[in-house]
Amino acid sequence: MEDRISELKEMARLCRIDIVKMTHAANAGHPGGSLSAIDSMVALYGTIMRFDTSNPDWDDRDRFVMSKGHASPAMYALLHQMGVLEESDLMSFRTLGSVCQGHVDMNWTEGVDFSAGSLGMGLSFGLGCALSARMDASERRIWVMLGDGETQEGQVWEAAMAANYHNVNNLRVIVDRNRIQNDDFMEVQMEIGDIGAKFESFGWSSREVDGHDMSELVEALQWTENIDSGPIAIIANTTKGKGVSFMEDNPEFHGKAPNNEELGIALEELS
Repeated sequence: MEDRISELKEMARLCRIDIVKMTHAANAGHPGGSLSAIDSMVALYGTIMRFDTSNPDWDDRDRFVMSKGHASPAMYALLHQMGVLEESDLMSFRTLGSVCQGHVDMNWTEGVDFSAGSLGMGLSFGLGCALSARMDASERRIWVMLGDGETQEGQVWEAAMAANYHNVNNLRVIVDRNRIQNDDFMEVQMEIGDIGAKFESFGWSSREVDGHDMSELVEALQWTENIDSGPIAIIANTTKGKGVSFMEDNPEFHGKAPNNEELGIALEELS
């Protein structure tokens, strides 16, 4: 297992390099939330996610719903490291006609299961996918990544309530709890408190983890395999901009690309 954890850490490092390079090339994008989310995503795809890189449209694959769709660089970097996307695809990020659009879009990119835009819709979509899987008698599980900022939206909690009511035991949520949204820290905008307790109050099982500790993430993902009733939430405590010193805990890099000098610093730190 130690060797596998080391492999996952290395994949996450390579993904971070991809993230800063593609946002720099586009001079646009959202590096901060991509860097905070990438460890959870690598842990998921590298362990229990049922996904075939040679057949990204396999019908019985697990689904990954990137509700915080502006963190698309994380998704594209992961798909690149898994061999689904080419580096040239990443370098065309946010250009007209590119398979790597600004927000994840299932109509443009192989391996993307949700077309994002306005925040707060992903859990509702994921719930629909989970119910559909039940109707199809499929074993596919639905994983939804939420940003903590979007959990301020009522639609998230309507979906959470409905998921418990329908006892969807194939629905999983990972909350990227980096405590920064768009313009500022959440405690300034609108702090939401104990997210895990909120999910539990809606009848979910929940677990809180260090979202940058690969061993802890893998253990939490394996824990979900032993829950046989109802939906599950993992609250991943993270640092926005993780891995790049001047981006860490810096709201400025929610939606700002690194310039030439900053790219050099970031690549040096990540290497």
